[in-house]
Amino acid sequence: MKESLFVKIYPKRTIKRIEDKIKLLGVNHNYNLFLILNFRVLISLILFVILLITSDFGYILAPVVAILFYYLSEVVLLDYPIKRRAKKLEKEALFFFEVLLLTLESGRNLGHALHLTTSNIDSELSDEFKQTLAEVKLGKSLNEALNDMKKRIPSEAINNAILNMIESNTFGNSIVTSLTNQLDFLNNKEMLDVKAEINKLPTKVSIISVIFFVPIMLLIILAPVLLDYLVG
Repeated sequence: MKESLFVKIYPKRTIKRIEDKIKLLGVNHNYNLFLILNFRVLISLILFVILLITSDFGYILAPVVAILFYYLSEVVLLDYPIKRRAKKLEKEALFFFEVLLLTLESGRNLGHALHLTTSNIDSELSDEFKQTLAEVKLGKSLNEALNDMKKRIPSEAINNAILNMIESNTFGNSIVTSLTNQLDFLNNKEMLDVKAEINKLPTKVSIISVIFFVPIMLLIILAPVLLDYLVG
């Protein structure tokens, strides 16, 4: 962990929180812990100074804007991408686990089944399992590598499937039944998500109508009155 001028102002729990969130972005992310920490502090300070100098109400506006940016930047840079990634991984998980299930049913063990599945599927979830298998080759046990993988996955449903793999690998239980149940759960979850999006459509349409169509209608209705007033 490299030393940084600004890391000293952060409590350890803040650094740990940001570090954990960066892990949830997966093995393909290009985020740097201290780059994010320094970016938040520097931009907040710059905004504070600029508003304090240039605005007549800078003594009120500057701290408010700086604090808002400081906290919202974490939402924009980390929380939103993590949430979006969780949805993407859950969609990919349906196909990935179906192929994995077929491979397991053919009589292969978990490690071999994961190797075959990742070799034939190109997805972000597959990349995570490839990283897990690479860690096994470097000396970790499969259980240790799967536990580390859970820290990189923001989806509880996928983590439950990984936990089932760990338990199966530890106690020798059949993973086929638990993986089938997890696939059913993911299918039902996807259907519920689609229904939720459909239910939101009337609200979205109403908002669009208020923003775009209502002002246009008012302009059409009031146009003759405005023209008479301007001409008269």
